[in-house]
Amino acid sequence: MTDETEVVTEETVVPAEANLVATGSEEAAPSGLEALGALKEEQEVVLVREPKLDAFGRAYATGKRKNAIARVWIKPGAGRITVNGREVETYFARPVLRMLIGQPFDVAERVDSFDVVCTVTGGGLSGQAGAVRHGISKALTYFEPGLRTALKKGGFLTRDPRVVERKKYGRAKARRSFQFSKR
Repeated sequence: MTDETEVVTEETVVPAEANLVATGSEEAAPSGLEALGALKEEQEVVLVREPKLDAFGRAYATGKRKNAIARVWIKPGAGRITVNGREVETYFARPVLRMLIGQPFDVAERVDSFDVVCTVTGGGLSGQAGAVRHGISKALTYFEPGLRTALKKGGFLTRDPRVVERKKYGRAKARRSFQFSKR
């Protein structure tokens, strides 16, 4: 008895060489750009963002608006919002400002599911409310990266660049001139 063993060889064919092997002529082969496109289609990589949490399970973000800067920490909870050690109802007494702060939770459909602790400095109440809103939006994206598209579409992640224009010399304010005096 003789041992007959079959030798099997595998050929790996690169997509650019596939047409060349099939047809046997070089003119039918796709160009280099087509081959590169075929390789890119095969190598689609999906980037998955991971949550950025600290040791206490909180997400931290900094929000800014006008001259106000807010440092914001969010964690899962009953929906309590604390600003500079006080409840949001006492710190931001106007309902419009409280509505402004709650907008990111409404868009993300996460109302009353996160506790927020923030410290705000600088600016007035309107600028501070905008800074807290910006910080909450960024912290939500760090806690749940899947919410980024909804918040980005609503414009909550964009820092509003409008600030007070500086006063110029020779002027009463930034643009207003001094009162004209004929004599």
